[in-house]
Amino acid sequence: MHGSGDSSSLKTGVIDFVAGCLGGVALVYVSQPMDTVKVKMQTFPGLYRGMVDCTVQTFRRDGVVRGLYAGTLPAVVANVAENSVLFAAYGACQQVVGYAVRKPAITELSMLENASAGFLAAFFSSFTLCPTELIKCKLQALRETQSQAQSQSVATAEAGATRRPTISSYALVSQILRTEGIAGMFRGLTSTFAREMPGYFFFFGGYEGTRELLAKPGQSKEEIGPLKTMVAGAVGGVALWTVIFPADVIKSRIQVYSMRASMTSVAIDIFRKEGPLAFYNGLVPTIVRTIPATAVLFVVYEYTKKTLSRLLD
Repeated sequence: MHGSGDSSSLKTGVIDFVAGCLGGVALVYVSQPMDTVKVKMQTFPGLYRGMVDCTVQTFRRDGVVRGLYAGTLPAVVANVAENSVLFAAYGACQQVVGYAVRKPAITELSMLENASAGFLAAFFSSFTLCPTELIKCKLQALRETQSQAQSQSVATAEAGATRRPTISSYALVSQILRTEGIAGMFRGLTSTFAREMPGYFFFFGGYEGTRELLAKPGQSKEEIGPLKTMVAGAVGGVALWTVIFPADVIKSRIQVYSMRASMTSVAIDIFRKEGPLAFYNGLVPTIVRTIPATAVLFVVYEYTKKTLSRLLD
């Protein structure tokens, strides 16, 4: 019996891991353009008049692939790494929470209990997310950081404005490791924890709570269908980003500028120089991208789980 239980837990973990991988890939290709706009607005708030201006300028200067989809490869790696670990850890943490509250089946967990499982799961996924998110953010803001570095020379700055800056993900990783060592790849880890853990409390709480609300009397939340699953995913995504956005702004600044300062000192500096609204630069494109992205993430995740469960039974 014990061996059978271990085998079942392993199978569930593998299914959650694979479903999280596929969901992460789908999320990136839906959301990457608005994620690029978000990072640019967070780290260079004075350069753009708003979401539309940033989108148009990025498209005109660098096009789709090197502009709006800059950093897609590390974003795919980041989201596959994060979501595979996140959803596998979420399933395991649901079991831990269920054991703690004496509910043997995870389907019996309340919205608050599922939210707590999400909070714990995000601790583990943060270690996989931080390095890949660092590379993604640096690639997305490459033009602006290079232009800023060249601004001491007008002629060089003008040349930089017309020349498209390029660097591969591998070259950027090599550069960081050479100049900063392994610690440089985990720049912004504290702010990643501060963003991810409370964020995923609301993410999974919002998702599971909405599924319960959308279920008809006598219907389980697993049977609500793809459209309602997408609505629940969108609600979870909006809840996450609305709560964590200030921490995400701080994380983006620390990673793009390779800051060694603490999260608190960066936050105080932003508040003093730019005011409280600076913590919400880029929120609009984030919400715009989050609604379809998390809707797709959860519908791919849930239906991959169902398909794999049927195939492996």
